Amino acid sequence: MPDLRILIIADDPLARAGLATLLTHQLGCTVVGQMAAHTDILTGLHLYQPDVVVWDLGWEPTPGSAEAPTGLERLVEVRDTGQPVVALLPDDRYATLVWASGVRGLLLRDVDAVTLTLALPAIAQGLVVCDAALVSGLLSVRQSPLMSSTEALTPREQEVLQLLAEGLPNKTIADRLHISEHTVKFHVNAILSKLGAQSRTEAVVRATRLGLLLL
Repeated sequence: MPDLRILIIADDPLARAGLATLLTHQLGCTVVGQMAAHTDILTGLHLYQPDVVVWDLGWEPTPGSAEAPTGLERLVEVRDTGQPVVALLPDDRYATLVWASGVRGLLLRDVDAVTLTLALPAIAQGLVVCDAALVSGLLSVRQSPLMSSTEALTPREQEVLQLLAEGLPNKTIADRLHISEHTVKFHVNAILSKLGAQSRTEAVVRATRLGLLLL
């Protein structure tokens, strides 16, 4: 059976090197490439043809600017390719948002070699893997899909939500708000996650019920 082809993505060069060293010494694993999250990920996927991507989101995976989208926003871009991704998180604060980006695995950044090596083939084969420390936050979102107050949406997310309600595509929303399409995708993803919605239409319906929109 051929080795699992792994692409490592992380903005921190030390994190990339550490993951590459860890995985290179594991049987059945071949690291085919390393990339920073701010580079052209789609081109990298085409070039390296990985079976699975290991994506380290760093210690503070926050949204970026129009000129410099971060790993959180790039994840949404990769989701549409169907590429299996396992995201490495510092803690459970970002689990819900990253999960909504379409990853198949959520593990902590300090994951040990054995756990990671066992998780990767499962994720490559279409299974879902999540660290027990990150599961509780995801379950609580599923159990309480509607927000309890308007404070859950940031002012920018409310602006994006209003434009979603107008049926505008991401490119038009980006032009209206003078931000990048990457950033719009990130905000849409956050809105869907916070509202417990599976689609833009469902998000608008739920937001209307909550009084977040005036249609």
